[in-house]
Amino acid sequence: MTHKFFHANISTMDPIVLYKILQIRTAVFVVEQHCPYPELDGRDLEPDSEQVWVTVDDEIAGTIRILRDSDALRIGRVVVAAKHRGTGVARELFTYALERCANINPDSKLVLDAQAPLQDWYGSFGFEPVGEIFMEDGIPHITMER
Repeated sequence: MTHKFFHANISTMDPIVLYKILQIRTAVFVVEQHCPYPELDGRDLEPDSEQVWVTVDDEIAGTIRILRDSDALRIGRVVVAAKHRGTGVARELFTYALERCANINPDSKLVLDAQAPLQDWYGSFGFEPVGEIFMEDGIPHITMER
């Protein structure tokens, strides 16, 4: 299997690639997790946001969004299509996203709101919890920083 990694602002993306990224996000976060919420929250349109994605044999397997908050880079919408879970592609994609963050601003704090069951997974990348577990759209989350 051939993995390729990409990043772009949506203003420069092929619309078919963007569609497939949004399709994966909706399939997992809204349908699979039974969580009706505004997946398209407007932040993808920010001029300095980035979509990061991986293809496996030319099929989009997973995606991450990087946003620039006033005090940190915010990583979110971390998702891998069901058929690619357990293959290591999520770890590879997240590693690539961390490299992108370092290229954007090597001195920036990194922040994410992890689904609570994934706290140890994000911890393996050096993220530490800050604050308490909170409910977001019916799913327990915890803010983590690196």
